[in-house]
Amino acid sequence: MKVPPAPPISQPETRAEADRDEPPEPSEAPAKPRQSKEDDDSIRVPADAKPLLVETGMASWYGGPYHKRRSSNGEVYDMHAMTAAHLTLPLGSIVRVTNPKTGRSVVVRITDRGPFVPGRILDLSQAAAKKVDVWAAGVATVRLEVLRTPASLSSGGRWAVQIGAFEKEHAADKLADHLSHRYQTAKVLCFSSPVGDWWVRVRVQDDDRKRAEQVAHDTHTSEGEIFLVRLD
Repeated sequence: MKVPPAPPISQPETRAEADRDEPPEPSEAPAKPRQSKEDDDSIRVPADAKPLLVETGMASWYGGPYHKRRSSNGEVYDMHAMTAAHLTLPLGSIVRVTNPKTGRSVVVRITDRGPFVPGRILDLSQAAAKKVDVWAAGVATVRLEVLRTPASLSSGGRWAVQIGAFEKEHAADKLADHLSHRYQTAKVLCFSSPVGDWWVRVRVQDDDRKRAEQVAHDTHTSEGEIFLVRLD
């Protein structure tokens, strides 16, 4: 999958719908009540709080196309709240994001999964992106400090592998069929996003991280990228 250029302001989309925790099911329960925007805006952490983890990398942002859609934690996404998406941090983690070029920072709550673009570590809500000067640029280098997390960063969790995007359904189906036969204890899903591309997700037995890492390591595809994703 080609890495798209930094998106223009009028079309900031950088993610695929496949970054949701599961493709929607007909019997899916109603979305969880979202933590209020005011609560997200008023996240308080001590000024001298020592980070549990520090990452530096490229951040992007997502807005209108996902506004009021379900996030990976079950809440309804609000692009005006201080939230973000990360592939592997536990949902509910509190993170300080700093733009080293401008010195501006924002504290956000991890509610979603993404970005599914190689080389990026974080997708900010539109409001958070504006706070740290990522909105106009589309993408920017940021420093990410994990300040609080509801679960261990080094053990546990529920894990899966996600592969995409594929332009044609046939290519995704072919890979899904191959993986279903290779990993007979896994649940392999093939589904399309609203923008028309196709994705494959592999839920390994017991959602075990080591199994998921092995699948990611052993899987090869001429189209699409392979991502290790934490589900919880």
